[in-house]
Amino acid sequence: MELEQLRHLVKVAEQENFTRAAELAGLSQSALSRSVARLEEELGQPIFERQSRKVALTDAGRLLLDRARIVLTMLDDVTAEIADNGRSGKVRVAAIPTIAPYFLPECLRSFHRLFPQAQLIVLEDTTEALLKKVTDGEVDIAIGALPIGTKYVEVEPLFEEELLLVTGREHPLAAKPSVCLADIAELPFVLLGEAHCLSDNVVSFCRQHSFHPVSVERTSQLSMVQELVALGHGVSLIPDMARARDTNPARVYRSLSGPPPTRTVAMITNPYRYHSQIVRKFAEHLRGLRAAS
Repeated sequence: MELEQLRHLVKVAEQENFTRAAELAGLSQSALSRSVARLEEELGQPIFERQSRKVALTDAGRLLLDRARIVLTMLDDVTAEIADNGRSGKVRVAAIPTIAPYFLPECLRSFHRLFPQAQLIVLEDTTEALLKKVTDGEVDIAIGALPIGTKYVEVEPLFEEELLLVTGREHPLAAKPSVCLADIAELPFVLLGEAHCLSDNVVSFCRQHSFHPVSVERTSQLSMVQELVALGHGVSLIPDMARARDTNPARVYRSLSGPPPTRTVAMITNPYRYHSQIVRKFAEHLRGLRAAS
């Protein structure tokens, strides 16, 4: 049983398709199939069940996949530790869509000035997907928003951020001296889809204050929420970091009177994985940004 065969097993299991897995592995489909077939011959039973549109793991395949990931993770960690010089290496950082485009660019630029030899690999995805990648060791550091309910990850709060009411410039609330919760309780809201934790933050805040936001539209991008608000489709609550990047005069941002809605931005890591010196330095860089905020 060879290490490359185990890597091929993991690729096929993740893609549930030999063709896509072969493309990712840089092999022909026939070469990948032969590699898996040799594993099956050595085990004396099939690893995959070939179905019409995909392949699925057998019971033996699921057991082998779990062990293969452990072996490959240990090997990758040892290799990284031996080659670790504290100046170069990869930092695989990920963030949720309501943080990535607003917070990461300056964070990455300032880190690159300090460690120009480091290779920064960036991923953007929903909280659920990022947590899985952190757990599986595909991502070194993820940046998301509390609450984080997954076990076996380490969550470190970085900073708290206000959620601001955004309206169109012609909206009646735009010119009101002070806006309170009662002013927005009956208004239509434009929200992100349910896969985005920002929607949970907004709905949770409203419920804590005895009303449920009337959602008239849901989108997959925060920029689209802003555009729909500018067109008069409703109001929304937007993170301050997104307001700071918004130069469109068609939108007005307001703080709500009373205790404002907020979210807590946090760093998520896997405490069971080896973290290189450069990854640890990136984590310290994030903590420094927290202290400066």
